[in-house]
Amino acid sequence: MLELAASALAQNPLTAAEREEAHAAAHKLAGVLGTFGLTRGTELARQLEIAFSLESTPGPDAGVKLAEIAAELRVIVESR
Repeated sequence: MLELAASALAQNPLTAAEREEAHAAAHKLAGVLGTFGLTRGTELARQLEIAFSLESTPGPDAGVKLAEIAAELRVIVESR
């Protein structure tokens, strides 16, 4: 979900519903990763949570950066 939202953001602005869904997913993931002591993963998920919580969605340049963060987060999650 987070990778899709970040990639979509690189192309077009997200709708409020898409932004809220991404925000909720990042929030839940940050909590779960924290529970398992995956500090770096929690930090990355928190960055995504903050980015997707903004009322004015970041632009395409931010979408590319957020996609990179989401990809790094995937590596951390899959390595566990």
